[in-house]
Amino acid sequence: MEGENRSIEKGLLLIRKEESANTTPFLVFTTFIIVSASFSFGVAFSVFGSLLTFGGMIGAIFSATIADSFGCKMTLWITEVFCISGWLAIALAKNIIWLDLGRFFVGIGVGLLSYVVPVYIAEITPKTVRGTFTFSNQLLQNCGVATAYYLGNFMSWRIIALIGILPCLIQLVGLFFVPESPRWLAKEGRDEECEVVLQKLRGDEADIMKETQEILISVEASANISMRSLFKKKYTHQLTIGIGLMLLQQLSGSAGLGYYTGSVFDLAGFPSRIGMTVLSIVVVPKAILGLILVERWGRRPLLMASAFGLCLGCISLALAFGLKGVPGVNVNVTPTLAFIGIMTFVMMFAAGLGALPWIIMSEIFPMDMKVVAGSLVSITNWFTGWIVSYCFNFMLLWSPTGTFIIFATISGATVVFAWCLVPETRGLTLEEIQRRAN
Repeated sequence: MEGENRSIEKGLLLIRKEESANTTPFLVFTTFIIVSASFSFGVAFSVFGSLLTFGGMIGAIFSATIADSFGCKMTLWITEVFCISGWLAIALAKNIIWLDLGRFFVGIGVGLLSYVVPVYIAEITPKTVRGTFTFSNQLLQNCGVATAYYLGNFMSWRIIALIGILPCLIQLVGLFFVPESPRWLAKEGRDEECEVVLQKLRGDEADIMKETQEILISVEASANISMRSLFKKKYTHQLTIGIGLMLLQQLSGSAGLGYYTGSVFDLAGFPSRIGMTVLSIVVVPKAILGLILVERWGRRPLLMASAFGLCLGCISLALAFGLKGVPGVNVNVTPTLAFIGIMTFVMMFAAGLGALPWIIMSEIFPMDMKVVAGSLVSITNWFTGWIVSYCFNFMLLWSPTGTFIIFATISGATVVFAWCLVPETRGLTLEEIQRRAN
């Protein structure tokens, strides 16, 4: 027994040494620059509605192709052209045309960001911290959401638009100091650069020989496939997971509730200013919790726990509106249950389902299907989000109770979907994940 305990302690010590060796200051800096503009994503998502989502669809269509052709780093520069020009158009708009054009441009930018950021981070980080670093994208988005929720109580949307520019400028300058993805460099035949970049990311003392060889072998064995070839039987499992998670994320009601949280508070009779302020306080800590748990629990358990939380939140909201106006029921029941339901939904979404579909998407697709599959799942997410955000108010007019019963059912189905189909990818390299899928 004592010998077993010593072996376990040695194993844990080796894991900790590997994690500390792989997490270098340069890797942390690079990840920060990559995710910095995601703050703008959160601000935009909270302030502007369906036109931004339509722009996101356009960006999503071309995101994977641009990243594959020009690299993730260049794609982020292109993204900033759209984001900065869009935010400026919004802040300085003299009429509705410029305002809508700005929202559309920001939408294109965040559509590009939504694909390239998780893929970029997944391709530069080691397996021991990949989930945590990729989840930081969601953390920055939630910082943007919290800022918009709080400042929206007393600042105009023009000022908020100018705030949205700041992280874009940080990324624009910071990109001069970060490397391209080593996997993209290998794909382009720039093997020496791939090795140099990997050494910088892992640290001078790290042995990168095995990781470099795995990347080179994986790239040599892959060639981009067509959209038609994507639907062959060999790709069915990964495609089902990727598309399924994106559909379930949006059909759970996240886009609708994200855009119209204040309206739901008002409909339930809860002061929206108080509700939005409380949300701005709690949403970031919950995202930090998800960042911590994604490597400790794993993707699959966290995904199921998050979806179950969304289900409970929607049930609370359905009960709130179902009991509204019922004789004999205290008038405070509806606003109280609605507040609990919204808090539960938003916090559990921030802790898991908001980030995990994108994290898993960035891990499960091999190089040969990443371009077409990445484009397809991204457009699926944005198109479904646009439909949900467009229909949300009409659904509330039809029946608030019925609306949240539907969302609760879909959230429950997400738990079953994750249990039956989603693989655990924690602790595996991208190449190991893709070998297991074949």
